[in-house]
Amino acid sequence: MEVLKSCVLRRSACAAACFWRRKVIPKPSFRDISTTSARSTVMPAWVIDKYGRNEVLRFTQNMMLPIIHYPNEVIIKVHAASVNPIDVNMRSGYGATALNMKRDPLHIRTKGEEFPLTLGRDVSGVVMECGLDVKYFKPGDEVWAAVPPWKQGTLSEFVVVSGNEVSHKPKSLTHTQAASLPYVALTAWSAINKVGGLSDRNCKGKRFDFILDNVGGSTETWALNFLKKWSGATYVTLVTPFLLNMDQLGIADGMLQTGVTVGTKALKHLWQGVHYRWAFFMASGQCLDEIAELVDAGKIRPVIEQTFPFSEVPEAFLKVERGHARGKTVVSVV
Repeated sequence: MEVLKSCVLRRSACAAACFWRRKVIPKPSFRDISTTSARSTVMPAWVIDKYGRNEVLRFTQNMMLPIIHYPNEVIIKVHAASVNPIDVNMRSGYGATALNMKRDPLHIRTKGEEFPLTLGRDVSGVVMECGLDVKYFKPGDEVWAAVPPWKQGTLSEFVVVSGNEVSHKPKSLTHTQAASLPYVALTAWSAINKVGGLSDRNCKGKRFDFILDNVGGSTETWALNFLKKWSGATYVTLVTPFLLNMDQLGIADGMLQTGVTVGTKALKHLWQGVHYRWAFFMASGQCLDEIAELVDAGKIRPVIEQTFPFSEVPEAFLKVERGHARGKTVVSVV
């Protein structure tokens, strides 16, 4: 009987604390349950049913609404998204082998079951629903995020993401401005902070040799001349053959070839007195928290070249595909 009383007292608590992100969100001890009509189970979205050129993009009003599968997920109503070069490449099938392995590591599904596939990595919007374990967000919060490429994308009315991939939107930005930053900012943050090891704690008032390469090609041959050898200089590139190797050679041979390539280049550059590293995009709400602080402090500013309405997503893809961009291409969904 005492044990039962103790359990009842514990369950009557009406607040749950989240110490990871320094904020407490009141959490009710019960959850409202509601049902939706059959007309509300689908949403508008831009999808592809196969890989190819821009003609494979298809608008549909009947994409199934995303649902929460895990207690740490949130559903976001998309206000704005953006188109990145990786979206154009994924439309053409880039990285399909590796991404399908991530989507289905046990190979249970048949080939092509990733379709219909929604592209788009950046999102700025409003939280609509939270899983039971989500304590840092609540419905109505304005948030931004970058969705990993193996998940359904953001060129739709709603998108579901993990709670640890989401952050509160910078207060100084509109949704359109905020949607231009997450993917590119997290990619740069991964290269500079996580791989390069640079931060405000070890760089303040110091000189350091660091090159971030997002071009590739011949850059590796002449850019090294700008680094001071044997001084801890670091060269980090975002141009890697990992996904391409797996597309061309298969999973096992592609991973082996990638390992040989990165090992050879690392040893070659180390022999010349330079640390050589590869960097990748990493989805992280915690990193977006820090980036949001820099944005609100005016240290990071979005640069948008053109904004397209949701009805003109194919035109946005063509613009990015043509290259020569002077800023981000954003899609206004709401």
